[in-house]
Amino acid sequence: MPKFHLNIKELIQGEFIIHKVNVAFVFQVNCPGCFIYGIPIVNELYSSFNSKVGFIGVATAFEDFEYNNKASLKLLLESGTLVGETQKYYHANYGISNYTETLNFPVAFDSIISSEQFINSDKVELICHAIPNFENFPEIERKSIIQKVKSYYATIPIIAETFTINQLKGTPSFIIFDDNYNILANYFGHQHKEILKTKLADLLG
Repeated sequence: MPKFHLNIKELIQGEFIIHKVNVAFVFQVNCPGCFIYGIPIVNELYSSFNSKVGFIGVATAFEDFEYNNKASLKLLLESGTLVGETQKYYHANYGISNYTETLNFPVAFDSIISSEQFINSDKVELICHAIPNFENFPEIERKSIIQKVKSYYATIPIIAETFTINQLKGTPSFIIFDDNYNILANYFGHQHKEILKTKLADLLG
């Protein structure tokens, strides 16, 4: 069963307490869809399940680093201030520059490191070992794959660890995992809240 690798330096809001069932909501501050669809769903799930389920929001960054950063996240949490494309969307459609919904769940910023730090760590091998049957490949093939992954990430100046190690497809992403960080379900993009509600209810028995 694949593991969820949660790499954060600090919580910006709240306290994450691990439970038998947990939800990580991975989003970007400069991602209108994360605000239109993601945050309201997670707020509702948190309201319904927070006594039995652990919740953590992880603001990440794989593009638009001038907006997707810890400073923008803090502004959002403190005053609802929006930035970039998210601000443009809400201003164009609603005439507002501040998000009217608060994030009710614990929130952290993804661990951000340089490409040099990343490729010289054991985290590249975590990505490779997620490839089905990687351990059974001939040693020369394993080494070749590891080198190719390192060469790829050497071209990216800034690496968001949670987003990258878990090879997420984009934002918003919803990862459900247990108290041993085994991934129980993984969803990307706009999800109907009832799908997530039903999954959590089933896992809670």
